[in-house]
Amino acid sequence: MARPLRIEYEDAFYHVTTRGNEQKNIFKNDRDREKLLGYFESATCRYSAVIHAYCLMDNHYHLFIQTPAGNLSQIMQHINGAYTTYYNVKRKRSGHLFQGRYNALLVDADAYAQELSRYIHLNPVRAGMVEKPEHYKWSSYQCYIHANNQPEWLRTYFILGLFNRRTVVSMKKYRRFVESMVGKEAESPLQNIFASTILGGVEFINRIRATYVDRTVSDRNLPDAKQFHEKPDIGEIIKHVEKAMPEDLALSKRVQLYICHRYSGQKLKDIGRHFGIGESGVSQASRRVAIAIQIDKDIKLKKRIDTIISYLNLSKV
Repeated sequence: MARPLRIEYEDAFYHVTTRGNEQKNIFKNDRDREKLLGYFESATCRYSAVIHAYCLMDNHYHLFIQTPAGNLSQIMQHINGAYTTYYNVKRKRSGHLFQGRYNALLVDADAYAQELSRYIHLNPVRAGMVEKPEHYKWSSYQCYIHANNQPEWLRTYFILGLFNRRTVVSMKKYRRFVESMVGKEAESPLQNIFASTILGGVEFINRIRATYVDRTVSDRNLPDAKQFHEKPDIGEIIKHVEKAMPEDLALSKRVQLYICHRYSGQKLKDIGRHFGIGESGVSQASRRVAIAIQIDKDIKLKKRIDTIISYLNLSKV
């Protein structure tokens, strides 16, 4: 199995998922679940982990975690290693409990913390285990809507603070935010993952690439790392923009030129050859789109372009 790309730095945020080996259950009873929560707590004490949200399902669990010390691997080794030892000793078994390595997505928390926490807290509802997230005992959701009995190791103030500075008000708003999607089909925030590694917008991806991938990841044979360096195909860009913007062919073409110019890494003459125009035509078309989203602040257009770029897994090259 290919090694996943791991990007670790101080104060990074992650969505971590750990699944049972062969999709088998990792909990036999509530005592097991309490034990894992105990290892969450010890991770905050020993390794300075900051846990913002969690959800324990039958055969996997979710964590939204922050690492002030930049030590995610150490934290997860402690949690999963200690729980596996406990589980095996109690059941007089040996071998793996979890399926390979945990999955960790580096998260742009400013942009995705709200949606990601909702996604985590709605897991039991989507699985048909409960009708409302507040009815599920083994997630952090109840701590987000009730101030009582909140464990010291769980930090709810970051996400709640995105809704309102006053705790009581923010709890009410957060509850409405989460329960507004109960029973509805919503696009998962995990649809916008780049290189199987990052959940974030274009600017965040580019910053991580420039600061951490280019400088610290030397093994470009890693499948995930290669996506940061491979140049996207112009034809693929054109095809996806046409599909995303079929209602305005002129604008669609300008956006195609803009994305090819800014993100493909191809020479102007090569881009122009695809569109049947000269190098100056490419630059001018790209500049008009840039002015619209940067100077004229066309938010709707910028959002559509960001969605296309995210879908194509592009970053500046």
